[in-house]
Amino acid sequence: MLQSTEKATDDGSVAAASKLLDPFQGLSFLVGVAENKNGNYRAKMEDVHTYVANFAERLDWGYFAIFDGHAGKLTARWCGNNLHGLLEQEILDKEVDSSASDATPTGLYDMKQLLCDVFEKADEIIDKEGSGSSGSTAAVAILRWESDNSDCQEAAPLTDSGSNQTSKFDFIPSKYNRRMLYTSNVGDLRVVLCRGGRLYRLSYDHKASDPNEVQRVRDEGGLIVKNRVNGVFAITRSLGDSYIKNLVTGKPFTTATEITNEDEFLILACDGVWDVISDQQACRFVQDFFNSQRIDKQPFDPTLAAKKLCNLAIDKATTDNITVMVVKLDSDVFV
Repeated sequence: MLQSTEKATDDGSVAAASKLLDPFQGLSFLVGVAENKNGNYRAKMEDVHTYVANFAERLDWGYFAIFDGHAGKLTARWCGNNLHGLLEQEILDKEVDSSASDATPTGLYDMKQLLCDVFEKADEIIDKEGSGSSGSTAAVAILRWESDNSDCQEAAPLTDSGSNQTSKFDFIPSKYNRRMLYTSNVGDLRVVLCRGGRLYRLSYDHKASDPNEVQRVRDEGGLIVKNRVNGVFAITRSLGDSYIKNLVTGKPFTTATEITNEDEFLILACDGVWDVISDQQACRFVQDFFNSQRIDKQPFDPTLAAKKLCNLAIDKATTDNITVMVVKLDSDVFV
């Protein structure tokens, strides 16, 4: 399943069909997205989002991404339409290579390095295809199952051998499986994980006010003027922006986190949210919403959670486009 803001608006027939078929049935996560052009301050919407369930043709894997364009939407649009395909092909190629060489079990290649390679490859393609006159920040998260035993990469049976009852999940992890979350970002989009009521930021704000980034830009011969690269860019890393690539690099910050039954949800959002809402406020807001649904015995609705967080940013007078993605994790998959 692929969802992207660059797809045509759903008509009534699509909406009706979606009510009959739950796109997340059998998965151990739910995804909700909300966006707002913020017309009081912005004439155009330059954000793009994409998510893919059963990513890379693997059960219960997920790809989640937000791209925030600037100087036009070309780069953000290219990323929304192509980055997941580029990453999927690199994953499949790595798995074929590992299988052929018999060097390591499937899935044990360095996913963080692969994300770095894909971001840099995307930058090259964007430049060659002529989309690089614009730029985009990016935040990508990959949720997947891994194992030290290559035989456990495939789906387990759809029944629990202990209880002989059908599981609600398409993938049942074995004792060899672990669930991993990989993130990669350039710019000031953020990925935040809520674990046991505590928040963990899994991204890095690449801003021209950050001492590490300031030093890197200066080492490359650039100037920081009023917290902007060469007096123009408030961010120091992005995809696209080909004419200043030597200073505003596409090399991302990456993380790897093992997901456990304590992990509740992810929030991916653009700077239109984080300019006016702290990580702590956002996590507490979404957590309170899910807790209220739990108390009322309602099904979890990450789409409504994303909408409410989006509206909160509007109420707090953000001046930018807004996109929020909430990924609700189901801890029952570990039982």
